[in-house]
Amino acid sequence: MEFPYASLRRFPDVEAPNLQAWDATDELLVQHALAAGAPGEEISVIGDGYGAITLALADAGYRGIRVHQDLATGRRALARNADELGHRTAGAPETPDDHAHGRRVEARRADEHAEHLGFGTDAAAFTSHELAPDLLSGARLVLLQLPKSLAELEEIADAVARWAAPDVTLIAGGRVKHMTLAQNEILGRSFETVQPQRAERKSRLIVASAPREVPDEPPFPVAERIDVPGLDRPLTVAAHGGAFAGAKLDIGTRVLLEVLAAEGRLRRASLAQPVSSRSARSTSHEPEAQTVVDLGCGTGILAATYALTHPDARVIATDRSASAVASARATMAANGVEAEVTHDDAGSEIPDHSADLILLNPPFHLGSSIHAGAAGRLFEAAARILTPGGVLLTVYNSSLAYRTELTKRIGPTEQLHRTPKFTVTRSIRR
Repeated sequence: MEFPYASLRRFPDVEAPNLQAWDATDELLVQHALAAGAPGEEISVIGDGYGAITLALADAGYRGIRVHQDLATGRRALARNADELGHRTAGAPETPDDHAHGRRVEARRADEHAEHLGFGTDAAAFTSHELAPDLLSGARLVLLQLPKSLAELEEIADAVARWAAPDVTLIAGGRVKHMTLAQNEILGRSFETVQPQRAERKSRLIVASAPREVPDEPPFPVAERIDVPGLDRPLTVAAHGGAFAGAKLDIGTRVLLEVLAAEGRLRRASLAQPVSSRSARSTSHEPEAQTVVDLGCGTGILAATYALTHPDARVIATDRSASAVASARATMAANGVEAEVTHDDAGSEIPDHSADLILLNPPFHLGSSIHAGAAGRLFEAAARILTPGGVLLTVYNSSLAYRTELTKRIGPTEQLHRTPKFTVTRSIRR
């Protein structure tokens, strides 16, 4: 019986009619893995969005597969899909597909570092790993869903050449419309042989083999010293391959930092006045925050800058990308910043009503698709995390109609700054 790809869910990630949990590339990678005949313990899977590759191989009887997923949502979806498929395979009645069940599974499977699921057997079907030696040591077959970022592909290719078996074969695949010749060039830096295959069902595989000699040190994270608004010294930014904007300051973050810097100047000017002469108009939009959350922190620029300019605040930086989290931790260390950095889905591990201020630069893409669902989930998270009266500062593309949505989900929302490309708003939690 063929593997039931259509039964897989994206949950807890955004779900919509035009978004599915697998594609033809997943199926092609599985077919090549089955034909290769490598045992499960010699197979590593990287970039398996919601578990389609891993679970199809497990369903075929493979055990000991090692898997790395960058996104916390993907890890939780894999655990949930495995749980559902495992119940069916073991002959247990199907679990009702409701949100309460999803929350129970999500909580039970939240820590993916030691995830072991055996589909009703004593053997572990797969184990979850970070992009590190334990993921690849001894691996002779690596299956990869090509990432969007060339830098991320470079980091992965180096890791495979560095840590996998000398005779490893890397099979990378993607949708033809998203593939470029630059991907072949990147793979060619780490492998002697790179062979693109014929396209099938609008997907294409690339087979790379014969790893080249690697440099003494991995190429990532990279680090750059950059000037940021509000700081009187350069900030060192560290970035792994999959981190948005790399070690640069993206335009949206810069605009939000400019607003924060202006707010800080306004507050200092207000405090310098005699109390009797201060007016309501002279107070800053920024609250005297005790707990501040950088929600979707990326490389941690917002969190690090805020912590350096507000040393008494408790700063939490969180992101669903493992690459971003590793980058943010390296950024904090490079700047001597003490901040909590967590790999999490929309701040789900942060207690309700615990933050006074949230800084948010939400994405407007889900993978390769433009979709507002990712931002909506972060708005919902902010509403849950903020204390009553707490403030959400959001920067977003000016073309997006987020102000109404922010008012609906958070509370009264005003525009603080607008450029042709970006808008910064302030929302007060009801």
